[in-house]
Parts: sequence; structure tokens; C-alpha cells
Amino acid sequence: MLASRIAAIQQALEAADLDGWFFSCFQRNDPVSLDLLGLPENQLVTRRCYYLVPRRGEPRRLVHALEPEMLDHLPGDRIEYLTWRQHREALGKLITGCRRLAAQYSPHNELPAISRLDAGTAEVLREQGCELISSAELVQQFAAVWTEDQLAGHQRACGELHQIVQAAFEEVAKALSADREIDEYAVQKFILECFERERLWSDSDPIVGVNAHSADPHYQPGPNRSSPIGRDDFLLIDLWAKEKRPSSVYADITWCGVCAPAPSARQQEIFSIVKAAREAGLAFVQQRYPQESVRGFEVDDATRQVIEEAGYGESFIHRTGHSLGMQDHGHGANLDNLETHDTRPLFPMTGFSVEPGIYLPGEFGVRSEINVVLSPERAEVTGAEPQTELLRLLA
Repeated sequence: MLASRIAAIQQALEAADLDGWFFSCFQRNDPVSLDLLGLPENQLVTRRCYYLVPRRGEPRRLVHALEPEMLDHLPGDRIEYLTWRQHREALGKLITGCRRLAAQYSPHNELPAISRLDAGTAEVLREQGCELISSAELVQQFAAVWTEDQLAGHQRACGELHQIVQAAFEEVAKALSADREIDEYAVQKFILECFERERLWSDSDPIVGVNAHSADPHYQPGPNRSSPIGRDDFLLIDLWAKEKRPSSVYADITWCGVCAPAPSARQQEIFSIVKAAREAGLAFVQQRYPQESVRGFEVDDATRQVIEEAGYGESFIHRTGHSLGMQDHGHGANLDNLETHDTRPLFPMTGFSVEPGIYLPGEFGVRSEINVVLSPERAEVTGAEPQTELLRLLA
């Protein structure tokens, strides 16, 4: 909670030569601000509200007269406004004395997960004489770092996901062996039932893709969109969830298998390349951390190089990995030099996925996803052992 970390934030502002950190909330426009300000998912924010942590002195709150208690759980002086004219004047008072102001802003929208400040508010701040500085480094430090309790919860959730994904593949194997019909949607429902039984929660349903559907990284089946799973098919399952506990953080894994006694030569080739890329990315982090800084784009480069050298660079169509947090895609650095150029360093006590993939439209796609946590001492893979061979669902 931000209230207990004001002193630490002010120390970070001092070190970065910043005059303040500006938070702006309207509806659910900025997940970073909502999380740090402690506004729950079901909280209605129907009027603009703001919070400023200055380098020195007491924080300041600016809220609408219709929602005056919106930020009362946070320390600091409260300013209220009602009319649009009062809003402009009050916003100027809020940022008094702030020349260099951190905000959820990213130059040229290079980091869209951080770039949440709307252009109109940015104009007002600049008109008041503020130089806007990206809060990306502050967000890493104060919104992406896990507590020991969150780490323990992630490890439990990741362990459960590995058991559930194995059970899902076994469910498919049983159906095929008994010549019983089964489809993607049935497997998805099976996984969701497991989530409920193990008290896990996810913001969206898992990916279960057979054959060509596995070549679509974000394919999701549904009651009116599902293909049958049959013998000799290729099957990918991607599932993510967290414990049903306050402030819990996600785990997110992907496994693949073949509905046959053995994979085809092409399936084995593609899986072997993806596995080698995954291991290269992990090795890069483990060799450098914690003695040297490791930045997100560097891990993506190390992973992607394996797939490019194998001749499938154009088929690896997403970043290598994403930050994990209270949202499946967390607020920390992503392993990305494709969709964005993420220069943020990987922080101790943060977690992220490593999930390279090769996607062959009309055929199949392979993704192998593990979770990595940076303890103060080392980079550790969580959950069970990573997948080393394609699962074989029939004897």
C-alpha cells in the first residue's frame, strides 16, 4: 500500500532528482495508479481524482466534491473541486513547486503499459511549467516488486497450474483411448473446474488450441467456437491463474503435446528449437543476475537469436515474456525488443514469463512457457520442472 511507502518513494524521488510523482485516476484509465493508490477493482471512480507525492513534505490529494472521500485512506492534505474552472485552478495548486514531475508517461508511447497519462492532462501539467518524466523506474520499484507472501503464493499457484495442465492432457488421453468425443471447449471447462476446486482465479479463460488453432497465440475456444480433438492432433494449453487471496500474484505456463505415440519429425523439430530458445533466455538471465544488470530487451534478443538462426524468426511473432504481478501482465519490465524496446532492468523480487514460440499458420504452433522469479540471490524457475519433451498422449 502506498500509504506505508511514502518515505521510501520520497527517497527515490530525491535520488532521481524528481520533484514529485503524479497519479491521475478517472474510471479505470491507469492500472498502475489504481493499484498503488489502493483503489479496488470494484471501486467506482466516476470523477477525476489525483494524488501527488512530493520530494519533501506531505502528499496532496485532489478529489471531486461528489466523491470527497475517494482517497481518504491515503495521507496528505485534501483539495476539492466541483466545477471545471475549479478543477483547472486546483490542479495547478496540487503540483505547486514541481518542476520535474514523474507520471505514468512514456516518451513516444514506447512502453504502453506505463503510458497511461492522457494527452490533455499532460498539456495542463506542461502549461504549469512541469517537465514530465517517465515513472517507469519508479513503477518497477514500487508496483512490480513482490513481498515474500506474494512470492510464496505465486509458487503455490504455479505448482497447482503444473498439476492442472498435466491433468488436462490426461483427460484428453483418456477420451481418445476410450474413443470418446472431446473438444477444446471441454478441456477449457475442465481446467476452469480445477481452478475453482483449488481456489484459483483468472481474469480470462485458458487457451486450448488444437492443430491450426495452436498457431494463433491468443486463440480461445468457447461454446460456439471449438474444434474436436482427435488422434494425431497437436495440442497446446496455456493457463494462468492466481490464488483467491488479497494481493496475490499470477503464475502463467504453456505446455504442448501430441495425440499420438510420438510427434512427427516437423513437430519435434519446432519444439526442439523453441525449447532451446527458452533455455537460452533463462541461461542469459541466470548467468548475468545478480552480478550485472539485466534488461528486458536483452533477454528477448538472446532468446530470439536461437529461433532466427534456425530460420524461423518471422514465425516468432510476440515478445519473449511479460512481467507477472497482481495482473497476469504485471507492471514490471517485459522481455521485449520486438513489440517495444524495453530497456528497464529486471528488479529483485519480481517475476516474469519466458515463453518463446514458433507459429506456422494452417499447421500448428509451439510455445513453451516457464515462470522465473528473481530472488535477491538468484534467478529461479518456479513450479515443476520445465517441459523438455512433447507430451505423448497415446501409447
